[in-house]
Amino acid sequence: MKPTVMIVSMVLLVAASLAAGYWWGSGRQRADVPMAVEGKAVPAVAAAAPAAAPASAAKPKILYYRNPMGLPDTSPVPKKDQMGMDYVPVYEGEEPQGPEVKISLDKVQKLGVKTEAAAYRNLARSVRALGTVQVDERSQRTVAPRFEGWIQKLLVNTTGEAVRRGQPLMEVYSPDLLAAQQEYVIALKGAQSLKDAGPEIQASMRTLVDSSLQRLRNWDIAEEELQRLQTEGKPRNTLTLRSPAGGVVLEKPSVQGMRFMPGEVLYRIADLSSLWLVAEVFEQDLGLVRIGQSARIRVNAYPERVFEGKVAFIYPAVTAETRTARVRIELSNSGQLLKPAMYAEVELAVPQSTAKRLSVPDSAVLDSGNRQLVLVRRDEGRFEPREIKVGARGDGYVEVADGIREGEIVVVAANFLIDSESNLRSALNAFGGAKAGAAAAPAMHKGEGSVESVDLAQASVSLTHGPIASLKWPGMTMDFKVKDAALMRTLKPGQNISFEFTAGEDGEYTIVRLQTAPAKPDTGAKPDTGAKAGVAAKPVTSATPITTAKPAAGEHKGH
Repeated sequence: MKPTVMIVSMVLLVAASLAAGYWWGSGRQRADVPMAVEGKAVPAVAAAAPAAAPASAAKPKILYYRNPMGLPDTSPVPKKDQMGMDYVPVYEGEEPQGPEVKISLDKVQKLGVKTEAAAYRNLARSVRALGTVQVDERSQRTVAPRFEGWIQKLLVNTTGEAVRRGQPLMEVYSPDLLAAQQEYVIALKGAQSLKDAGPEIQASMRTLVDSSLQRLRNWDIAEEELQRLQTEGKPRNTLTLRSPAGGVVLEKPSVQGMRFMPGEVLYRIADLSSLWLVAEVFEQDLGLVRIGQSARIRVNAYPERVFEGKVAFIYPAVTAETRTARVRIELSNSGQLLKPAMYAEVELAVPQSTAKRLSVPDSAVLDSGNRQLVLVRRDEGRFEPREIKVGARGDGYVEVADGIREGEIVVVAANFLIDSESNLRSALNAFGGAKAGAAAAPAMHKGEGSVESVDLAQASVSLTHGPIASLKWPGMTMDFKVKDAALMRTLKPGQNISFEFTAGEDGEYTIVRLQTAPAKPDTGAKPDTGAKAGVAAKPVTSATPITTAKPAAGEHKGH
């Protein structure tokens, strides 16, 4: 019986456990369901279920895929370019406003790209010009006798000698002068002998004396010589010519014993205590020059000294060859430090405007002649060419009237070379092609070289440049025209520059843009003539053979 009792006990225990579990589960279910009391819902007693996990942040929407090299080509789906590079996705909010250029970060570092934000600034401007020191025309005097004669003795016989007013210069002999003296002495003695004669005779004799004396004065005989003649009462074979003014002898064609004719210049004397500085001011700066404007002058002889002057006159004509106008500045030279024909640099102060203007460094502007552009940095290695309208210039900055906003970052250094390391040219062409009816820009070529000479009169510069890959030229020395004379104001022989030029229909090659480049050491290695098209050529080194030629457009004779 005992085994049977044990089995029955176990079955009852299991059944009771199942019943208790069912009852507990049913109670939990009823507790989770709200109950209605008099038609109103009663909140559940049990704790609410944990809140659902937050949905993951939605990714930005991809608008399209752009060419990885900045070409004006997009795709709605992922694809590769001809070089096997993946197109770059452009997300919503990141779409560029115009064509874009992408350059790898290592290229950006190698090019030395520098940027600066556009900001509002006071454009303090000064007009700079070059000029030469000249003699004040009003202080010049000449010694040119009005009679014929011979130089008996030179008393001032060296050029550059300082003289004072009335100082004896030479002793001369003249038969006409001797006869005039004798006539005066005879008239003077006759008047003295007839002092007791009648009034009419005395008046006639005084008229004769006065006319003889006036004749001598008409020949510029000094008063000292006339008084001596009246005192002594007898003529001299020689007469002393004296300096008409104090100053320095600039010219002395006189030689002792020489014969001179009436009006012949024997001395040219000038007072150098005040001088003129004639400056060549560029046409675009002429509107900022005013009479009475103060000027600061520096000369190569005294680089530590600054001389002060005032604008006295603006000449009425502009030189056609150099597009400059002459401005006369008067300055004191009490210490006699400045010499005529000295070369000088002039800085004219321009009144500053209190209004601030949105501006960028002038090196940021790429001027193609027809328009001005800047490269706006959109991201690391991404640049957008943007057309702008420029205004006033000053202190290395240029006003931007339209095209960019305050705070936008523009490229200020190496922007000229970005074109050599990217497809910026294609982007610019696409940018310009958006304008209906826009004329196609002429082909542009780039190079680097050294300035040999500058000819302001002809608006040309002689350069020794490296290979020009786009034209398949080797390194050579040749002349270029310069489109804007303002580009030549800072050029000096021996200076290294990067430049862009175009070929005209007449076969002339014209520089439209240039930028100074740091001097590079001469390694003696021959430059690479197999560089890719569009990459700026290296300057010609000492080991590169140089030919001097001026090729016509589309033709090269230096191969």
